[in-house]
Amino acid sequence: MAQVERGLTWRDRIRSIWSALAGAMGLVMGLLPHILHHVGFLAGTALVAGSGGTALFGALGFLFSIPMLVRLHRRFKTWRAPAIGVLIFTLLFSLSAFVIGPKVSGTGDAKPTTEQHPEHVEHS
Repeated sequence: MAQVERGLTWRDRIRSIWSALAGAMGLVMGLLPHILHHVGFLAGTALVAGSGGTALFGALGFLFSIPMLVRLHRRFKTWRAPAIGVLIFTLLFSLSAFVIGPKVSGTGDAKPTTEQHPEHVEHS
């Protein structure tokens, strides 16, 4: 059986370029929280730290997933597929932000210490 080789149409090429750009944008948005703290004091501390940064990147992640959710709706012709996509996004984002992130940064297991500094022991 000989396979017929077919050339790519302009539509196929544009779709391939669009997919590559969407993948690159996803890569950049995924890496952005991890590298933004190297930019400077303002970006590293005020923008990314704590719940504000978590909310910001959660909202950006949802915003950038809207085209995928629209494609899911068109493909399956139901609201259930995009709802499942949002649920999976929320679960994975929560896992990353509230479990993996604190474990990696070392802030998740911080326990209060009752030890005193050696210089302060003599003042007691």
